[in-house]
Amino acid sequence: MERRATMDVKQVVGMAKEYIAELYHDEEIMYIGLEEVYFDHEIDKWQVTIGFARPWDGMGGRNPVTRDSVGVRSRSYKVACINDETGQIESIKDRILVDPALR
Repeated sequence: MERRATMDVKQVVGMAKEYIAELYHDEEIMYIGLEEVYFDHEIDKWQVTIGFARPWDGMGGRNPVTRDSVGVRSRSYKVACINDETGQIESIKDRILVDPALR
């Protein structure tokens, strides 16, 4: 039987966004936003992906709708692993996205 999560989605998303904002404060990140969230019932941990842009990333990413390469700021993605029982953020790791056009 799956264990029910102690924390709710809004709570863990808020924690992850705040933690990322504080951790990268000196890098003046911007456009911080939720990308995805998942609760792993087997290990009782949340995986929350947060995206953001850094000032030096500049423009030049791909527009996901038109696939044009102008006017879109590049983004970084980080996955925060949050222990559901303790509420502690246990790790932050990169989430590397592969552009389907490059496959």
